[in-house]
Amino acid sequence: MINELCHSILSKIYDYRAGEIPEPDISHIKKWVRQFPEYQRVNILQALDYVFDESYFSKQKVTDFMKNCVSNKVLSKDMMGGDPLSFWKKVNFLNIQMGGNSQQDLLDLFNTSLEKVLGISIKECGSTECEFIYFDDVSFSGNRIRSDLEHWIENSSPSRCKVNIIVMATHSGGRYYASTKLKEKSIECGKDVNISWWNLFEIEDRKRYMDSSEVLCPTRLPADNAVQEYIKILTNAGYPPQLRKVTNPPYKSVFFKSERDRQLLEEIFLIQGAKILQMCPNLSGRIRPLGFQALKTLGFGSMIITYRNCPNTCPPALWAGDPWYPLFLRKTN
Repeated sequence: MINELCHSILSKIYDYRAGEIPEPDISHIKKWVRQFPEYQRVNILQALDYVFDESYFSKQKVTDFMKNCVSNKVLSKDMMGGDPLSFWKKVNFLNIQMGGNSQQDLLDLFNTSLEKVLGISIKECGSTECEFIYFDDVSFSGNRIRSDLEHWIENSSPSRCKVNIIVMATHSGGRYYASTKLKEKSIECGKDVNISWWNLFEIEDRKRYMDSSEVLCPTRLPADNAVQEYIKILTNAGYPPQLRKVTNPPYKSVFFKSERDRQLLEEIFLIQGAKILQMCPNLSGRIRPLGFQALKTLGFGSMIITYRNCPNTCPPALWAGDPWYPLFLRKTN
């Protein structure tokens, strides 16, 4: 059973950081899962095998997304007016990311698709109509998009323009945060910058909608010493953790096969995450048991991973390093 599940997971994550780190294999997945209690290993792998079908973005999945963007199969028809060639020829592509290489990599992928589908390249695009494209793979907290575009608005943008942010997935809280901050920056700079978002998935992560969220939000707090110590720290700071309530019938998730599988991952990643924070003291103070978050919570809890990297908003049990053994060895910007 373990072998079959490892093979299935490997078929989904095989291209993770290809060419940068050793290619993952069955022994790699087994070494990672052996860090969990033996009686839970099969269930953990079963739950992740289902989750990664939707939450792992392979290079092929991203390439397909780019091709569909070019031909207007995933974006609003209103955006292009039914004429993809004319639209792409007039827009200006932003390459302004201040951290990491994801934007440049996505522009390269998009350029290849643009040439194959419409016979033009990014170099042939652009006009004075002041419509811009900002590509990224996934938006989590919204901070990277906010900081990139704030700097651009302050220093380079026209006084009046439109920016289309195109990502494969965005998280609702981060989208709202980035949009609000960018509007404030535009007003501060005396400019009129209209922001639009286009994506395949919008993942609910807002506190107000926790019961129908698509990120890890525990329904109960396990009686584990490391977890209880972390909860005590939060509570003493005035931030007692909020728990997700199971609706009746249970909310049908895109990522999780069942409420049982979801609760399993929430509980085991919370326990291991709290232990990892104790065993890896050099982690940032904003790394929580379920992933990076500036707010004092149990963590962001995202399960989205791309072939390029594993974000720190995912549970540390997936990516933390020595002495923990990571399933996804993470690189930092």
